[in-house]
Amino acid sequence: MSIFVDKKTRVMVQGITGREGQFHTRQCIAYGTKVVAGVTPGKGGQEMDGIPVFNTVQEAVDRTGADCSLIFVPPAYAAEAVMESADCGVRIVVAITEGIPVLDMMKVKNYLKGKPVRLIGPNCPGIITPGECKVGIMPGPIHKPGGPIGVISRSGTLTYEVVHQLTKKGIGQTTCIGIGGDPINGTTFIECLDAFENDPATKGMVMVGEIGGSSEEDASAFIEKHVTKPIVGFIAGLTAPPGRRMGHAGAIISGGSGTAKAKIVAMEKSGIHVCRDLGAFGAFCAKVFGYA
Repeated sequence: MSIFVDKKTRVMVQGITGREGQFHTRQCIAYGTKVVAGVTPGKGGQEMDGIPVFNTVQEAVDRTGADCSLIFVPPAYAAEAVMESADCGVRIVVAITEGIPVLDMMKVKNYLKGKPVRLIGPNCPGIITPGECKVGIMPGPIHKPGGPIGVISRSGTLTYEVVHQLTKKGIGQTTCIGIGGDPINGTTFIECLDAFENDPATKGMVMVGEIGGSSEEDASAFIEKHVTKPIVGFIAGLTAPPGRRMGHAGAIISGGSGTAKAKIVAMEKSGIHVCRDLGAFGAFCAKVFGYA
């Protein structure tokens, strides 16, 4: 099994005619993802490699039954693209776009309350169920189908690194999710942890966090009370000085909060097996998950 996306997921790409949209759409199709539509206002009636392009999300949903949106819309218009998908009954929205203004994301967060739609991102690599469906920009070949480990990460590149190390150790993945590193995002660690906990095929999890914010501490408190499966954790930015921004807009230490040390303490208190050496991550996971 998997969480959120599988081989039945019908994907449309908002911004499909742009350079990034075209490139990554082709990569998703090559992986086996069912990309059924594209959306670019003013370019309806065209095709991109046989994929029909529509002017609006509503047209795409009505004509193709798309239930998942992959967004490559420029930052100034990305929030509107997310809300348009939500209005049209799309159940999963994956926003790859980086640099969406915080105020725009505050509006999106409020707008989505109570709506049956899951936002993944923004500023994220997306989501992949290995061997079934890739909705995003992650390199497909590094993933190993067949489970049993679910992966959740705030960092795109670290997602790739830990997945590659898992695969080299023969440890397959059920679903891998990059939730994004912006201060305001959609799906949280807790929501992913809960979904993996309730997925029979997932026997363990990997959680990759980074400095800044309190999402890892919040997730640790949830794990302590609600999660029974083994979890390996990693926190990026252990040596980052206070006040230094490290890559993501949300990865900044403010005062005494958001430090790697505080996050690691919270994670270990909740029973998470914390790996401090990224280079040995695969071997560490193999030992915890019984592959050593």
